[in-house]
Order: sequence, then C-alpha cells, then structure tokens
Amino acid sequence: MSFYVDPEKCNRDGFCVEACGRRLIEMGEADSVPTLTADAEELCINCGHCVAVCPSGALALQTIRPEDCPAIKKELLINLDQAVQFLRSRRSIRNYGDKSVERDKINKLIQVSGYAPSASNARPVHFLVIENKAEIRRLAGLVVDWIRMMIKENQNSPNVFHFNRVVTLWDEGKDPICRNAPCLMIAHAIESSQLARVDCILALAYAELIAPVLGLGTTWAGYMMNATISHRPLVEALKLPEGHKCFGIMMVGYPELKFVRMPLRNPPAVAWR
Repeated sequence: MSFYVDPEKCNRDGFCVEACGRRLIEMGEADSVPTLTADAEELCINCGHCVAVCPSGALALQTIRPEDCPAIKKELLINLDQAVQFLRSRRSIRNYGDKSVERDKINKLIQVSGYAPSASNARPVHFLVIENKAEIRRLAGLVVDWIRMMIKENQNSPNVFHFNRVVTLWDEGKDPICRNAPCLMIAHAIESSQLARVDCILALAYAELIAPVLGLGTTWAGYMMNATISHRPLVEALKLPEGHKCFGIMMVGYPELKFVRMPLRNPPAVAWR
C-alpha cells in the first residue's frame, strides 16, 4: 500500500489514527509522525479515510494522493430543507420519451455510483449497459415468458391476477416490463461474494439519485430482476461473465412527464431501545 507522511506538513494531530477503521496507523513518541502497524500492508482496504481526514495534506498512499482528492467545498454544501426536497422529489419514472440517452450521461451515472458504500471497500460491482431498443424488447419478452410460466404453476397465488394483467398489456403491444425505456443499467458481480448484492443495489441507488440532475429518470426493473433468479433463457441472454449474477436492473431514459409535488408517505415504523 506504500504509506507516506510528509514530516514538514504533518500536524501530529492523530486524526489519521482515529479515522482508520481497522486501527492500522499508530503514533509513537510525542513528536513523531504516524506509522503503520506490522499487519497494515495485509489489512488495509484503501478506503482513503486517512488521506481524507488530514487537514494539511501530509499523508499519502500509493494509490491515493491528497492532490488527487478534491477538497470539500463549503459553498456546495446543502442545508436540510434542500436535502429533504432533493430526496423527496425522487420519482420512479415509468413514462419515457423516444430520445436515446447519451453515453456520457450514462458514464456519469456509473462514475457517481462508484462512490456508494461498499463492504470492506471491495468494489465488486460491474455494469452491463443495454441501449439497443430491440434487445431491450427481446429481454422484456423473455420476462413475459417467465410470467406466463408463473401463472401456470401458481394458479392459486394472489399474484396471478396481477400477472395476468401484465401479460394482457404485453399482448396489446404495450411494455409493462421495461416501460419502453431506451436504456437498461444492469449491476452484476461475482455470485460467491457475500455482500455483492448489497453493493450492487447501493451503486444503482446512487445512480438513481443523481439521474434527475442530468435530466434523466429511472425506475427499477423489478419483473426482470425477479426473472433473473430462475429463468434460464433470460440469464443466458444477458451473457454475464462466468460466475457472475445479476443483482439489480434499472431503466434509464428521458421522462415524458414533469412532477410538481411530493406525495406523502406513511411514517416509518420505529422501535426505540
């Protein structure tokens, strides 16, 4: 990991020691600079906390240098009201225009998603971006095939009525699966990774939040996500790398409608101890 401290810049404040979640940095004598513990090379996850917390920019890792890490600009901080409106105004978009989404905007979503939390900073998330409308339609058709199978196999399920409606809409030429979205973002990772599913969902959630800033709308492709669990034709059509599994799918496109109000939500169920 190659840990370096500039003794001329170091304040000897110990902030890096406290910030390290794995306690891999220590202070020696009163006037000494921070040093690594004996097992640091093996245990460091390169999260960058030590670099980010140093007010004087004295500390650097081989992979993370202070000059490469933008300073937090106070003038860009938002207040509580702004933050609440930003989060409350998020909508699941199910009406998309015909315009294709520019790749630079999709790349921006992916770039921002890389700052989502990741267990032990493992960063296992991979993306498959599908922007061919005919391919999206083909995948949606495979999902409808799966739904037809579910209807036959679960005649007494309360979901049958809902599933029947989905099939009817599809047969009428509508798209209740992908909502005619011009783009799908599929987050996948190695199936054996225990926390990869959470990482993929968090990454897509970050992309979802930043999308409106770029004029884009998103919603989660729930039918398709469920179908990837057991419908082999769909899994094979995605052509993910060997050993990988789909953990999240999001539609992306330009919204046809503009929302002007923020609907109420039921208060959360909370227990205090």
